[in-house]
Amino acid sequence: MKTAIRSPRFDDEAIEYLSGEIGEFKPKVGIILGTGLGGLVNDVSIKYKIDYRQIPHFPVPTVESHHGYLIFGEISGKSVVIMQGRFHYYEGYTHEEVTFPVRVMKRLGVNYLLVSNACGGMNPLFKRADLMLMQDHINFHFDTPLKNFALKTYNKTIYDRELISLAEKIALENRINIRKGLYLSLHGPSLETRTEYRMFRKFGADAVGMSTIPEALLAANLGIKTLGISIITDMALPDTLKPAMIAEILEAASEAEPNLTLLTEKIIERLN
Repeated sequence: MKTAIRSPRFDDEAIEYLSGEIGEFKPKVGIILGTGLGGLVNDVSIKYKIDYRQIPHFPVPTVESHHGYLIFGEISGKSVVIMQGRFHYYEGYTHEEVTFPVRVMKRLGVNYLLVSNACGGMNPLFKRADLMLMQDHINFHFDTPLKNFALKTYNKTIYDRELISLAEKIALENRINIRKGLYLSLHGPSLETRTEYRMFRKFGADAVGMSTIPEALLAANLGIKTLGISIITDMALPDTLKPAMIAEILEAASEAEPNLTLLTEKIIERLN
């Protein structure tokens, strides 16, 4: 069984190592790239690229298309740190391990977090390769990364409304079709049944996935302004279900990636 990351010493050791690698570089924006969405790094002016395995106490992704690099550089003139590869609860990691990089980002000076994911669309108005801004979420992990934090107040608004409005404005200016909706996350890795999809729709969920919520929860409660963007990689409509093939999911993510990249770059450009 894995040991949950609870010791502040672990954070200190990771920060000490990274500070030795990146020197005075101070990222202001953190980016977590979801399944099949690693192409954004092609537009980054990369200064440092560090393998997760080199960072003390950093988890390592085991899922296909999650490469496992922490990238420091510049996008649209802003300093950023990018997770090229994320961790999932279903990989056997605790919420504290999944969110360890967010704690590290906070210590490095990150003020904004842009987090993306690939997910199934349950809203019949959505279509494959759509982008959806996460307005809120439902946590079906039945766990939280906040249970070992001594917080005096809890942030109930996880996804920053100003960032959502900015993203909508930029999407309109650049003719990017954008959706807004409620994201529901499950343990995984198994997909859902028809009956489960019907239940989640009754809850009001528009999309379903297996990530993002732990990172967003912690980031928002650490004072990091957070924006979540989902790519609809397959449709989860109960009456028209078909097997979800990883190749088709990656293809849909690749199809949507140029719009996600443009949107991300334009948002970063306008951040203070």
